[in-house]
Amino acid sequence: MASSVGLALCGQALVVRGGSRFLATTTENSDDDSLFIYDCCIAEKKSQENKGEDGQPVEKGSDIILASTFSKSGSYFALTDDSKRLILFHTKPWQCLSVRIVVRRCTALTFTASEEKVLVADKSGDVYSFSVLEPHGCGNLELGHLSMLLDVAVSPDDYFILTADRDEKIRVSWALAPHNIESFCLGHTEFVSRIFVVPDHPELLLSSSGDCTLRLWDYRHGRELHCCHLTDLQDPAGPGGDKRFAASRITYWSRDSCVALLCDCVPVVYIFQLDAPRQQLAYKQQLSFQHRVWDIAFEESQGLWVLQDCQEAPLILCRPVDSQWQSVPENAVVTKVCALLCRNWAMLEGSAGQDSGFSSLYKATFDNVTTYLKKKEERLQQQQRKKRHKNPAPGPNGQTKKARSGEASWSCSS
Repeated sequence: MASSVGLALCGQALVVRGGSRFLATTTENSDDDSLFIYDCCIAEKKSQENKGEDGQPVEKGSDIILASTFSKSGSYFALTDDSKRLILFHTKPWQCLSVRIVVRRCTALTFTASEEKVLVADKSGDVYSFSVLEPHGCGNLELGHLSMLLDVAVSPDDYFILTADRDEKIRVSWALAPHNIESFCLGHTEFVSRIFVVPDHPELLLSSSGDCTLRLWDYRHGRELHCCHLTDLQDPAGPGGDKRFAASRITYWSRDSCVALLCDCVPVVYIFQLDAPRQQLAYKQQLSFQHRVWDIAFEESQGLWVLQDCQEAPLILCRPVDSQWQSVPENAVVTKVCALLCRNWAMLEGSAGQDSGFSSLYKATFDNVTTYLKKKEERLQQQQRKKRHKNPAPGPNGQTKKARSGEASWSCSS
């Protein structure tokens, strides 16, 4: 499930969202303080958005942004909100192109590599496509699962659509004929929270799950190549050491084949090295933070940006120094962007106590055997009490209490 706070980077364009608003700026080291702010509360509302499939009125959404993403080139930006709207923007310069209605609340979205379509995954398990070139066109149903979808991705050649669901599956479908399934990537034992196709190794897929693993796949053949158990990397005595957690973000830095993983209940970022020739992941280190980390994203020219719940320092920039990632001292770029966020902190502070929603997705477990044995023991004890009541225990001379009382009354009458 998407968090209500998020960070997106493409080139030097940076977007931070919180609640119903987002702000867009640049990480360029210049005096340009240009800022674009958009609030979904003022977005176009249509009458049909308050009607369900049966035509009956449904509860109005809250306008909170559920998911957002850039296109590959950064020319477009799209978001979906709790009022079941898909809003498309052009970024050069920033302007809203369209507001369209989606059938159900969405969990994830992505642009195709050609930037001709936006693919939107929803809670019912469906993926719809919406045209970018015709920004007011209706959506087309592409494929469906029998379970809630949590993420959607496309291969760099736009040949495959990859979907991850609550029922532990990753499905690889043909983009031109989505009813044709190329493969399934099976192995996770809990919901699949995130999937990520490696840009410079397009045959490889990274996935994360509520089973606390990060896995590497040859997704076309549904073959697992490597599995990292995150619980083995976590200090049991540290924060979150005894919790279940799932990744809320997988991000990749092609300059050093570096993978960064952010988990929803753990205040650390895990750093891995992708060894593509050997088809494996090597754990490098973890970055710990004093405040809750909302989101992370790599910028190719700068490093790893970390968005955290701290008004004094909402953004931290991390870079590798002597092969070890660490936060860099404040510079002009970090200072500029942090100042913009501080002036607009109201859109973030309302989301401080909200979680990503993964906790509700874990499989419920029932210990039926213990319950059965307990009830069985109660029935046996009840049966024993009934038997003792019907057949009282014999006295010292082998007589029951009832018989002895009868003798006593006979002796008196005689």
